[in-house]
Amino acid sequence: MNGVIKKYLERHGFERFCPKAVLFDMDGVIYDSMPNHSVSWHQSMKDFGLDMPYEGAYQYEGMRGVETIKVLARAQWQRELTDDEAKEMYAHKAEVFARQCLLTPAQIMPGIKTLMQQIKADGLKICVVTGSAQHALLDKLLIDFEGLLREELIVTAFDVKHGKPNPEPYLIGMKKCDVEPWETMVVENAPLGIQAAVAARCFTFGVNTGPLPDQMLTDAGADMVLPTMTALSDRWKELMAAMG
Repeated sequence: MNGVIKKYLERHGFERFCPKAVLFDMDGVIYDSMPNHSVSWHQSMKDFGLDMPYEGAYQYEGMRGVETIKVLARAQWQRELTDDEAKEMYAHKAEVFARQCLLTPAQIMPGIKTLMQQIKADGLKICVVTGSAQHALLDKLLIDFEGLLREELIVTAFDVKHGKPNPEPYLIGMKKCDVEPWETMVVENAPLGIQAAVAARCFTFGVNTGPLPDQMLTDAGADMVLPTMTALSDRWKELMAAMG
C-alpha cells in the first residue's frame, strides 16, 4: 500500500497525502443499480432506433445522460442532436428506468454502509458525486443513508456543465468538502468516472462491481482496483494505517 501511495504522489507531484474526504460515485458503488440502467438504456434507446448494448451502460456510466445520447446519435446517425432532442430522449430513458426500479428495486451495495460508518468514525467527510439525474435514486439517498450523507455534500448532473470523464464533478465535490486533491479519495466503478477522478488528481479506488475487466479500470488510471465494496470495507483500517 505504501508503494501505491508513493506512486500516486509522484504521478501528481504532491509532497504528502492526508485524506480528509471520500467522494463516492452512486450507481454501481452505493446502489447495485447498474443492471436496471443497463436494461432501461437498451430498451429506451431501441424505441428511438438507436442501439445501446446492455454492456454499453457500464461503458458510458458517469457521463451525463444527454451527453451519452448525443454520442450514440453521432456514431449511429452521423448527426448532432440538439439539446432539446437529447433531453426528450433522456426523459424517456428516465421513465423506463423508474418503471424498471419498481419491478426490481435497486439494493444498497453490500459493504457500503459499513465502509461509510468507518469513514465517519475516522472523521472524514463523505460526499456523493454522480452523473445521475434519476430522481428515483437521488431521492432515496438521504433516507437510506440517514446520518451518513448530507444533502449539501451531494453532486448530481444538475450541478455540472460537463459530466465525467471531465473532472468538473469531482472538482465541485472537493469544493463542497473544502479539500484539496491530496486530501481526497474517490471510489468509482466505471472507467469514465475513474478518468474524471484522476484528472481531478484524486487518489482513486476502482471497485469492479460490473462485467468490465479489471484492466479497463487500471487503464483508466485507478490507483488501486478491488473486486467489491465489501473488500474495500474489510481493508479500510489497513488502508488508513498505511495512509497515516
